[in-house]
Amino acid sequence: MKVVGASIAAAFVLTGCAPAGLDNASDYGAEPAANAVDATATPTPGAEPEGDAPEGDEAEAPELSEDETTSELNAAKVKRMGETVQNEDGFVLYRFDDDKVKPKVVSECNGDCAKVWPPSVINKGEKPKLKGVDADKVGTVVREDGTLQLTIDKWPVYTYVGDKKPGQWKGQNVGKKWFVITPDGKKNLTCLPAPSKAVAPPSDEEEEGGSDSAGDAGSADSGSDYSY
Repeated sequence: MKVVGASIAAAFVLTGCAPAGLDNASDYGAEPAANAVDATATPTPGAEPEGDAPEGDEAEAPELSEDETTSELNAAKVKRMGETVQNEDGFVLYRFDDDKVKPKVVSECNGDCAKVWPPSVINKGEKPKLKGVDADKVGTVVREDGTLQLTIDKWPVYTYVGDKKPGQWKGQNVGKKWFVITPDGKKNLTCLPAPSKAVAPPSDEEEEGGSDSAGDAGSADSGSDYSY
């Protein structure tokens, strides 16, 4: 009976945590938990990111503007999900099952995938401010385009264009491959909504500041099957 009870409790945690009408829940996961880290607190500078040396030629990494880079990695708790890592704007970070961490770290999200899941990148010689994330868990990997992507416990980290507000986590379980990352680099499986498709990649006009038609998470164009 104890085993059965535990199974029922686990099932409730996984399937009962998502609000009804997932696709239309604009505030899905956006409310902070009662014990959330204060988002207004000033992060403390972290040690130089460590871990495995980045693959590729770091010396050739292009220089990025300030608004293209990730300057902070902050541990924060949000309602229903619990532990997350967020960037300086409060957007939740994810890890991708198709990425590789052995024998070397490789980001497999490029092209249209990277438009939907923007990598958290940094300039050579810079380091993010850390709050609640151990410096010895943070590293970098050289991406296919030569930029330096931040990693947590070797896993490259990304945001999701389907998240329209800080604290949202609509990318959870997209394609059964994308998951909220915890401060120690693990998947956060506290809430596991039904698998959904990624949103369509933004058009060139949208990337340049045009109208937003990406839609809510899980609402990719009908007839399209994005592999990311």
